[in-house]
Amino acid sequence: MDRHFDAVIIGAGQAGPPLAARLAGAGFEVALVERAQVGGTCVNTGCTPTKAMVASAKIAHSVRQASEHGIHVSRAPIVDFPFILGRARTISANSRNGLETWLGGMDKLTLLRGHARFEGPQRLRIGDDMISAERIFLNVGARASIPDLPGLDEIEPLTNSSILTLDTLPEHLVIIGGSYIGLEFAQMFRRFGSRVTIIEKGDRLAKHEDAEVSDCIRDILELEGITIRTSAECVRFSSNGHGPVVSVNCSEGEPDISCSHVLLAVGRTPNTGDLGLDHAGVALDEHGYVSVNDRLETNVPGVWALGDCNGRGAFTHTSYNDHEVVAGNLLEGEDRKISERVSTYALYIDPPLGRAGLSEADAIAKGHKVLVGKRPMTRVSRAVEKGEIQGLMKVVVDADSRAILGGAILGPGGDEAIHTIVDMMQMGASIDALQRTMHIHPTVAELVPTIAGALEEV
Repeated sequence: MDRHFDAVIIGAGQAGPPLAARLAGAGFEVALVERAQVGGTCVNTGCTPTKAMVASAKIAHSVRQASEHGIHVSRAPIVDFPFILGRARTISANSRNGLETWLGGMDKLTLLRGHARFEGPQRLRIGDDMISAERIFLNVGARASIPDLPGLDEIEPLTNSSILTLDTLPEHLVIIGGSYIGLEFAQMFRRFGSRVTIIEKGDRLAKHEDAEVSDCIRDILELEGITIRTSAECVRFSSNGHGPVVSVNCSEGEPDISCSHVLLAVGRTPNTGDLGLDHAGVALDEHGYVSVNDRLETNVPGVWALGDCNGRGAFTHTSYNDHEVVAGNLLEGEDRKISERVSTYALYIDPPLGRAGLSEADAIAKGHKVLVGKRPMTRVSRAVEKGEIQGLMKVVVDADSRAILGGAILGPGGDEAIHTIVDMMQMGASIDALQRTMHIHPTVAELVPTIAGALEEV
């Protein structure tokens, strides 16, 4: 087959299908190429299955804590790990099947299965077939990074994808990496009943957060019995015949940790190395991400990069927003730029962390004179009433302009409440406008205007 399209999208992750729908709806003949499963990381190995598992872990934890609310359970909860995994897989499959059905019924869209490789700026090979287009969009995502650590080849480490294929609950799970993916799996598996140890080479968890937030995250996890080893150097692996052994040179704790499983959670690698991008002249940065401008255009006219592979945001919501930026510019005559959006994300431990904009440390590093308003969850009525008093909330403000620079809410519903700050920032509202806004009582979000009216110099 040698076929020409108006547009080709490589990858059916979170940007590819909605962009295909927009383009096809505008009359373009579109090819959407996928070599694995539609839905990308989010649907298959990321948000959808892991948040389903987080929900199961939350229920197990709530049952164990029921007596604190006057509810007495006659026995400890029995965790059916195969059922939990099966439920998560079913939810993923339903989402994937729904997406495939939607794509299959779309006029002017052809879904092609296979591995697309460039043979020129506008030409692609998929197996024995050749296709071409004036417009090509990369949405190829990223995968778990495999670090070059001594002895890793002596064990069979897990990644965020392969851990979902387990059929038994790990007795002792060691997680390499104290960032967002690792922390979510740590609490989840601890609540399922595994012993869990986190090994982080830095001096604290979640290094992109302010120190007080990182410290609070550590307190939350340690209170549930998770062992945390920070400032880990010279991590190496071996096997003792019964399972993996992780050797770590830390200031405290045993130098060798015997365990049943090892999970690698040390970052992501873009899926750009086998696309033949050199044949198209598409530039990559030093980490393998596709270099793009503010409109997500590459250095090659007619080629765009969206989602995780462009290094401009590693989240489902940034990927989806990428498609909105590109479609708005191409089809609606807009002038949208990714620099205009407010960065925001969540860490789905329990309680969750919602983050927006700059941290206090980042704001200071950028030269801002900073004001900060904050409050511990022990002084938030809704958190006290629910018995979930771990965490804090804070807002970061430019002292001169009164512009809201960022915020963090670590506590019940923090992933939802943070949008009160995100929306104000996106509209360009001042901290004074936020302070004058009336929120519902009793909620966590009602204290956001309160801390906005109690700012202190840093």
